[in-house]
Amino acid sequence: MKKIELNHPIFQKVKEAAAILQLDTYVVGGFVRDQILGRESKDIDFVCVGSGIELAHQVAALISPKLKVNFFKNYGTAQFVWEGWELEFVGARKESYRKDSRNPLVEEGTLSDDQNRRDFTVNALAASVNEEDFGQVIDPFTGLEDLEKGILQTPLNPDITFSDDPLRMLRAIRFATQLNFTIADDTFEAIKRNAHRIEIISQERITTELNKIILAKTPSLGFKLLDEVGLLPFIFKELSDLKGVDYVKKQGHKDNFYHTLQVLDNLSQNTDDLWLRWSAILHDIGKPKSKRFEEGNGWTFHGHEVIGERMTKTIFKRMRMPLNQELKYVQKLVRMHLRPIPIARDEISDSAIRRLLFDAGDDIDDLMLLCEADITSKNEEKVKRILKNFRAVRVKLKEIEEKDHIRNFEPPVSGELIMETFGLKPCREVGAIKNQIKEAILEGEIINNIEEAKVLMLKLGKDLGLKTK
Repeated sequence: MKKIELNHPIFQKVKEAAAILQLDTYVVGGFVRDQILGRESKDIDFVCVGSGIELAHQVAALISPKLKVNFFKNYGTAQFVWEGWELEFVGARKESYRKDSRNPLVEEGTLSDDQNRRDFTVNALAASVNEEDFGQVIDPFTGLEDLEKGILQTPLNPDITFSDDPLRMLRAIRFATQLNFTIADDTFEAIKRNAHRIEIISQERITTELNKIILAKTPSLGFKLLDEVGLLPFIFKELSDLKGVDYVKKQGHKDNFYHTLQVLDNLSQNTDDLWLRWSAILHDIGKPKSKRFEEGNGWTFHGHEVIGERMTKTIFKRMRMPLNQELKYVQKLVRMHLRPIPIARDEISDSAIRRLLFDAGDDIDDLMLLCEADITSKNEEKVKRILKNFRAVRVKLKEIEEKDHIRNFEPPVSGELIMETFGLKPCREVGAIKNQIKEAILEGEIINNIEEAKVLMLKLGKDLGLKTK
């Protein structure tokens, strides 16, 4: 029989608590799977044959009388965090579902009952935390074999598994993406048959799984699977709409769905930032609505970045994602993702660099990462040439920023100073003077300092017929 190492002190505490309460107790699911795969995990689920809430309180008491336990009587679960480990306790249970609901009827059960309700064989593994067989793995299905082969399949009939809780279909895609596993044929076909059932799942639960796919090492694997099984149109129609190539007079455009996934993978090699990765997913989302065929120019997507910025807010709202700084950040990168491209193609002017720095502000480095990821040509020489140009842009950005301090700058002459100098109240002339000073700095006509800005302010006021006080 296979055993796993349960070396952390928490397992000794749980073993001791289980002995005091005389409860058969096991660590189950993802932690056991990850231990066998050699993946790091600090999220542990314990199942006992009895009260999980009582066990959690006993474990917490053995650790420290000050340790707080959060528990939920209706669900029979309890949880607490200790030294960065997230621990959850539940009593073994069996579940049955009604066809019209995703909420199961739950009753007390055995360890076997609990394993039967698990989503996949590799997540149905358990390891004993009891004195007599500490660390021994209980594998009622083919979990160990499936782990070795890299296969995901349900313990029981997949149609019943997915119809009972359709979120398991998304979890299958997520685990296949994270673990680089293959989904077994019968499980794969069952997801296809039940894809429409995902509509009864709350948006929050769907978005949680989607974000985990996005944060995987190679997120494109997940989105390709979502497309293949037919889930993508139900959960992210705008991305699904990018798929396909239209032809007019034998001229076609690139498939923007696969281009977007390549950009996402490229970017994911350089960042784990969820919202920066979202900007890759959405950077071309406006292309279907802006697509036109023009004689002499072929396919065009004029203004897709502006359309995409508007669509980003709609998508964030529907997916129950943050509508504050995260939304503004992604909208900004979607809107600006084309800006560095002409600068990299042409001879780099200081003026263009200043304007890019001013508009991008603190997000300039992320914008450059996105733009570099957006180079997906199959022509390797072309890719190398463009990346070389982008490196030159980065050097110039650094030089200009060190010299002119343009990032997030405010014109050194304030509206208050202009009004005080010319004896004005708030009016159009004040804004005009301030804006012309800003433009002069961005064009490099004056240095970004108070002395030169004041000189220009007086000249501009004189040109407008204003007199100093």
